[in-house]
Amino acid sequence: MSKKAALLLAPGFEEAEAFITLDILSRLGIEVKTIACHPDRQVVSYHGVVTLADLLLEEKQHPLFDAVIIPGGPEGTTSLAANPAVSAFIQRHDEAGKLIAPICSAAARVLAGNGLLKGRRYTCSGELWMHYEDGEYVMADVVEDGHLLSGRGLGVAFDFAFTLAVRLTGKAGAADFQAEHIYYDRWRSARMICG
Repeated sequence: MSKKAALLLAPGFEEAEAFITLDILSRLGIEVKTIACHPDRQVVSYHGVVTLADLLLEEKQHPLFDAVIIPGGPEGTTSLAANPAVSAFIQRHDEAGKLIAPICSAAARVLAGNGLLKGRRYTCSGELWMHYEDGEYVMADVVEDGHLLSGRGLGVAFDFAFTLAVRLTGKAGAADFQAEHIYYDRWRSARMICG
């Protein structure tokens, strides 16, 4: 049975982080559902890309997904962080041991801002980590701590997505094959660093 991932979208989400991750996971057979975390399935990204989400958050409380992906974007992550239904959705998945995968500002704003890191190691963009007490910031491109997998920002979106895909499928060879068509040398170097 194929793995399933939820991709949380709020107005102002960073579209490249979201779509690169969606693309890579889909190439590796992971079913990704985009979930609008506001009252309308139409979500406008950071750069004005209009996206029609598969579902509304209020429609999809059960069953659980294998991973919850949280893209960055200043406005998007601020909106997600302020939404109690988003925090509850993430917390429910976290407590069930599902992968929680924030990238860019999402780890700091959405997770640390709501006490959801629970002391785990993470990475995020810029100096956002300095504004939050929860979690242990690590200056790295991709950081894994248990079932939390965080990415530093847009520049490492491919590394983040391939690492997440390998964690979900357990198929490093399939990830390598796909990466060879996209940017093989960069992915091979990242895998050596990340283990």
